[in-house]
Amino acid sequence: MRQKLGHPLDCNCLGRRNFLKMAGGMTVAGIAGGSLFLAERARADALSKELRDKLTCIDSRAPAEVIMDLGIGDIFNCRVAGNVRNADILGSMEFACKLAGAKVVLVMGHTACGAIKGAIDNAELGNLTGLLAKIKPAIGATAYTGERSAKNYAFVDAVARKNVELTVADIRKDSPVLAEMEAKGGVKMTGAMYNLETGAVEFFD
Repeated sequence: MRQKLGHPLDCNCLGRRNFLKMAGGMTVAGIAGGSLFLAERARADALSKELRDKLTCIDSRAPAEVIMDLGIGDIFNCRVAGNVRNADILGSMEFACKLAGAKVVLVMGHTACGAIKGAIDNAELGNLTGLLAKIKPAIGATAYTGERSAKNYAFVDAVARKNVELTVADIRKDSPVLAEMEAKGGVKMTGAMYNLETGAVEFFD
């Protein structure tokens, strides 16, 4: 199930801090199998202290602090092109969750991602080549019947979504620390997509 956070200008959405305070109160229910975000529409807004661990892209168009209306000290933020994971990022997330008390690991991709386009186009450039190789499994795993090229933004966004899903799965597989914490209800791991045009954040469940 996916829930969407509406555009910040949508007056039908819940208030910024109120919604995510409510979501923070539902963290345990979400881990137990229910949906972490129950409202059909809400604004991209500030997470409570209990929902502060983020993993997002390096793209300055998708800053987690701004999207979630957060400030200095509110979150741990690991930013890397294409939302890929490596040992350093996993270690940073393990520190944030196991030692510093973060309760949510959120992998947030975004539309029109340049790293995704580069992986689709088989771009090669120094160390970037190896990074893009980590995205390529998402290309093959993406079910899409239209034009499968970087010029087709619908395909790019579909690959970005699949890449987020695979990264969340890889975090569970490659970090026994985080996987154990999630199994015991200590953290929630999920993914999201941020739409650069509308400002909407779509959470995965």
